[in-house]
Amino acid sequence: MKMTQLFRFSLCLAMAACMSVTADAADDLPVFTTVKEAGRDYKIQGEYKGTLKIDGKEVPFGAQVIALGDGKFHGVGYAGGLPGEGWKRGDEKKEGDGELKDGIVTFKVEEMTGTIAKGKLTVVEGDKLLGTLKKVTRKSSTMGAKPPKGAIVLFDGTSADEFEGGEIVQENLLLANTFTKRKFKDHSFHLEFRTPFKPKGRGQARGNSGVYVNGRYEVQVLDSFGLKGENNECGGIYQIAVPAVNMCFPPLTWQTYDMDFTAPKYDDSGKKTENARVTVKHNGFVIHDNLELPKHTPGRHQESPAADEIYLQGHGNPVVYRNIWVIEK
Repeated sequence: MKMTQLFRFSLCLAMAACMSVTADAADDLPVFTTVKEAGRDYKIQGEYKGTLKIDGKEVPFGAQVIALGDGKFHGVGYAGGLPGEGWKRGDEKKEGDGELKDGIVTFKVEEMTGTIAKGKLTVVEGDKLLGTLKKVTRKSSTMGAKPPKGAIVLFDGTSADEFEGGEIVQENLLLANTFTKRKFKDHSFHLEFRTPFKPKGRGQARGNSGVYVNGRYEVQVLDSFGLKGENNECGGIYQIAVPAVNMCFPPLTWQTYDMDFTAPKYDDSGKKTENARVTVKHNGFVIHDNLELPKHTPGRHQESPAADEIYLQGHGNPVVYRNIWVIEK
């Protein structure tokens, strides 16, 4: 199969850019907070990887398949491998859709067909097998990271006392819409988060939250699985920067943020002399490297010389957090 043919085929494996429902519509959409209740479509949704035979050579290939409700799916095809495993921002990817019938999701483009069944995505051209991609569940390299000596444990599942109005749900998880009672300047921290599964949600209506570093700079939290990776999607710094690559895992999958923050500097007159900076790892992959933050982001506090909170933004979505700890510099 020619490379151009492969990319035509990968049209059937892509996430469509039809994410238009606003967050205001979120209250009317079905929402699932556990895998057990998520249903049939969720079991098909996810990441697939393997190799496809291209021009006589076995080439790494990845696909992200996204459930959109009622047996309909979109996905992204990545020649070279999944994001963070070969594919990078700017590399080519193609978009398309598929539908579940009789237990099989089928994608068709010209003479090529892709089918998903029993955790495998099989690609054929006529009667020729091009390859099989197996469903995988990736895990962040920093998942479950333990607080080092001297760290301040903000949430370990036993108490929300470190958070103003903190609410524990599902026995040991911290619900979004709360902020730390402690305030910080230069610091690094680790947290883990999980977005709900909202198959009929689109864009900002699909599990919206955010982590405000220093109470002023929002690193987005959103079910952006399979999307482009904009500044208002998961890993983006709102209105400032897009992530180096969209490392968002599927909804209901635990994900990690590890951040290192340096506060802005001011002179004695109160004039800012240096901008804030932040390094962000999303699921163990550096998506912002010592990034300069020229301004605060909307939705919380203005820039100032004062120490400030870590705010876990609430947008009416059941986004939850765990394993939160901070190291002050």
